[in-house]
Formats: sequence, C-alpha cells, structure tokens
Amino acid sequence: MRDYDEVTTFLGEWGPFQRLIFFLLSASIIPNGFNGMSVVFLAAVPEHRCRVPDTANLSRAWRNHSIPLRLLDGREVPHSCRRYRLAAIANFSALGLEPGRDVDLEQLEQESCVDGWEFSQDIYLSTIVTEWSLVCEDDWKTPLTSSLFFVGVLLGSFVSGQLSDRFGRKSILFATMAVQTGFSFLQIFSINWEMFTVLFVIVGMGQISNYVVAFILGTEILGKSVRIIFSTLGVCTFFAVGYMLLPLFAYFIRDWRMLLLALTVPGVLCLPLWWFIPESPRWLISQRRFSEAESIIQKAAKMNNIAAPRVIFDPMELQELKLPGQQKVLILDLFRTRNIATITIMSLLLWMLTSVGYFALSLNAPNLHGDAYLNCFLSALIEVPAYITAWLLLRKLPRRYIIAGVLFLGGGVLLLIQFVPAGAYNRVLPYIVMGSLTVFIGIITLFFPESFGMTLPETLEQMEKVKGFIIKNAHEQSNEELQRVKSRRVQSARASVPMHLGNTTILTHGCVH
Repeated sequence: MRDYDEVTTFLGEWGPFQRLIFFLLSASIIPNGFNGMSVVFLAAVPEHRCRVPDTANLSRAWRNHSIPLRLLDGREVPHSCRRYRLAAIANFSALGLEPGRDVDLEQLEQESCVDGWEFSQDIYLSTIVTEWSLVCEDDWKTPLTSSLFFVGVLLGSFVSGQLSDRFGRKSILFATMAVQTGFSFLQIFSINWEMFTVLFVIVGMGQISNYVVAFILGTEILGKSVRIIFSTLGVCTFFAVGYMLLPLFAYFIRDWRMLLLALTVPGVLCLPLWWFIPESPRWLISQRRFSEAESIIQKAAKMNNIAAPRVIFDPMELQELKLPGQQKVLILDLFRTRNIATITIMSLLLWMLTSVGYFALSLNAPNLHGDAYLNCFLSALIEVPAYITAWLLLRKLPRRYIIAGVLFLGGGVLLLIQFVPAGAYNRVLPYIVMGSLTVFIGIITLFFPESFGMTLPETLEQMEKVKGFIIKNAHEQSNEELQRVKSRRVQSARASVPMHLGNTTILTHGCVH
C-alpha cells in the first residue's frame, strides 16, 4: 500500500484543518504543566517551630526562649523540631529565674514538639505539609509524595501506548484528560496524607498518558513538514505555558485546596474539544476501518476548501491490507534481537536520565535564593527559547549530535556548580549526581543511529536493519547511501513520525516531560 503521507498529499500541509488540530492538541497539554509541577506549591514546607501552648504558665522572657537555637547556613535560627522541656522552664519561670542569666540554656533538657507546630504564613497560608504536619519525624512523607506521583507517571507510560493502540487515540486522550482532571478535583477532599497521595498517583498516570497520546495523535494527523514544529513549538511550548501559569495561580491563591480547585478548571475546559478533534486516520486504517478514515480525510479536505479525489484508497490496496495472517507485535518484541534491544535500552536510559535532570531542577527551583514564585516562573519561561532553539537545530543538524551536545553542556554546568562558594556539601551532591548522569547519557546518545534526513522505520523488520554508527560495516554504509539517494522522503520533518509496532507505539524525538 502507498504511504499514508503520499495518499493525503492533496490536503496540503498547513490548511485550516491542520492549524485546528495543531492548536487544539497543543492546548490540551496546558493542564499537564500544572499537574506535573503543582507539588512544588501544594507540598511546600513553610518555616515552622514547636508550638508552646497559650495555657503554659511562662513569663514573656521564658516564652521567647522556649525554643533552642541551631546553626543553619552560618546563622542561628530557632530549632524546627525541638523545644526545651516545658515542665522545666515553667518551674524556672515560677521561681522568677531569668533565661541566660540565671539558667544556662545549653544545659536544659529538650523534648520533641508534643503540642504540634506553628507554621509561618508569610508565604503560604496552607499546604499539605501544614495540613497534616509533615515535618520532623514525618518529613519523609513530603518527598515521597513527589516520588509516588512519578510512580504514576511510570505506570501511565507503560499503559498509555498500549491502550491507545487498542481503543484508539481519541478515546484514550479524552479518557486520560478526565482521569487527570477528575482525580485532581477529588484530591481537594482528601482527609489525610494517604488519601491525597493515592489520588496523586492516579493523577500522574493520567498526566503522562494525556501527554503521550496527544503527541501520537498530532504526529499521525499532521503532515511531514509540521511534525517537528508540533513536537517542539506545539506540545512542549504549551506545556511550558501551563508551567508558567502555575506560579501565577499559586501567587494569588495561597491555600492548597483552593489552588488545586483553580488548577482543575483548564482541564474541564478541554473536554469540549471532543467534538473538534478527530480520530487518527492512520489508527483507523490499522484497524481496517477504512470508511471512517476516508470520512475524516474528506472532512479535512472540505475544511481546507480542497476537492478530494473521488477514491482516496485504491480498492487493491485495501484488499492487500485485509489479507489474514498479520502477526501481532508485543512490547517484549523490542528486546527480540540484539540490535533492537540495544536501541531500546539506550532510548530508555536517555529518557529516564534526562527526566531525572529536568524534574529535579524544576522541582528545586522554588528552593533557590529569592522569591519562590518568581524562580518557578523563570524556570518555566526559559523553556520557551530552548524549544525554539531545538526546532531550529532539528531542521538543519543531525539529531544525535544535537542531543549529545546539549546534554554535555547541561551536565557540565551542573558539575561546575560545586565550585560555587558556600553551601554545605550535601547541597552540592545532587548536582554532581545529575551532572554525571547527564554527561553519561550524552555519551550514550552518540551511539544512536542517525535519523536526520532519513526515512524512519515503521515495522520491526525495518527496525532490525537500523544500526548505530559503531557497528556499521562498509557494505552497510554504501547501501544506506544508495537508499538515501533513492528515497522520496528525505525531509527532516519525518524525524517526528511515530513507529507503530502492533500493540506498541514508540515516540521518536519528542520533548521530555
């Protein structure tokens, strides 16, 4: 059968239909920027100290000295998790003794915050930390909240492609939108940390599934010359827009429940897009639903004010697709041969380690010196020129050298942070780890097969012939050159086409979120 792009050439590349799909699918990504980073403000840890009950019989002097001091970043601050034993200082107060003059504070017995904590409201009115006192002995729950969200992201990454292959791109796109929005709304009514976290795992599953399926649907509907723009200036930039809006919402809404309510509104607004976004004709063809695919193409031609051919799919081609005996391909087939397994493992490492660096830096932005809201906004804003740069580079240069170059640059900068004076060593260590991992995966990237100006494989059989540059011999290289000359599809935008492997979908050259 002819290539789908060849069949639909008459539609053009950038008509009203393509523009509509481009902007609607990109807009559907905005809530992902909210949910992916919302934990930064939902689980923020305000300054806190042990509560001293108002009923405690203490003089003003003893109340002011009821919390021991500790050294933090070269200055003395009140301890967050300890106080002087209340019974002892109440007795000293009753005897009329003065702290520091009559009593050596360093010799006093201390106790934990048995009466709870007092949280500063200078920045946050409430967070899940202040709601359920996730500090001191329970401070491990705060980072675990973020970790479990990304467990949901991991689970969603495994199932989203499988589900969209089975039930369709459009159905799963909107189902995962509903999951992401609906379970975010349910989090508002959480009665404890456990309930909030379980719901957050499900939100993470919906968040990544929505992102992946929208990416697939766009690359399958849009033409070759638009796919790189969609995967950079479209999907990724609109994610950054959602990320930029997060600190703006959080600045004006400083109660975590009300903030979460506000963040669910954009997701609700995306649901009516069901009536404007079509199913993927490519997927319909793979399911042998030819009449539905042809109907969508006819509507696209009408929207573009183009006369469609009377017969879009040749009957002989359809008969060829209807032949029995096509074997189902599973995700385990990605490890069936040494060549495909090598590329699969390198791809997994690239995505995972790049994600470690991206999310670690993004989630840490509010902890940097200065205003937390401004830091978060600038962290999102800087992504926009980065995506524009990526789009320009992807049009002209080989992919693996672009990826390796930026990873070396980013990893090198992270490694240099340790030479910035100040801070404790444990604050530098995460940057050393992230920098080392980023440089490592940059080296691995150099061993990927190049895709710039090449026709990408769409089956496992074609994929088996693709090899990295280190394992090519002279005969293979000459054959590749011959194929490159003969190929009719040498436009660089082809680098964004998804490969369909039966029940498995692999994204190539998307942005990492």
